[in-house]
Amino acid sequence: MATTNKAGPKRILIVDDKASDTLLVKLYLEQTGDYLVGEENDALAALATAEKFRPDLILLDVLMPGMNGGDLAGSLRANPRLKHVPIVFLTALVTKADIKSGVGQLGRYPLLAKPLFLPDLLACLRHQLRGGQVASEASRPCADGLTPGN
Repeated sequence: MATTNKAGPKRILIVDDKASDTLLVKLYLEQTGDYLVGEENDALAALATAEKFRPDLILLDVLMPGMNGGDLAGSLRANPRLKHVPIVFLTALVTKADIKSGVGQLGRYPLLAKPLFLPDLLACLRHQLRGGQVASEASRPCADGLTPGN
């Protein structure tokens, strides 16, 4: 059941070179009624897409051809209009068990393991969008889909 969002749906940009992954997440998130989702499957075009789409949060794959997620995050942070947009990294390089054991962020960004467990993704998005945190205090709820203390 979708929650009421008085400010309208939050804008989420998914940047992943696998179109099937972005489409699945887009369909799931938009079904909630809480999110408007943009997709970009070309890392080199992602900065321009983000400027045009104006996301409230960016889901960013770590490994992509042309430009990796870390470099793209750096470019996003250097852009005055996008530097405060929360970023959550997505990766198949670690498992959910790895993340629960403490590998819960990449640099200062929260990290979610692929394949995504959709309820964990929703919990992470809600947490990040509540406070817009980018720093490490926000990483744990995204790392395991749980709020602090669970």
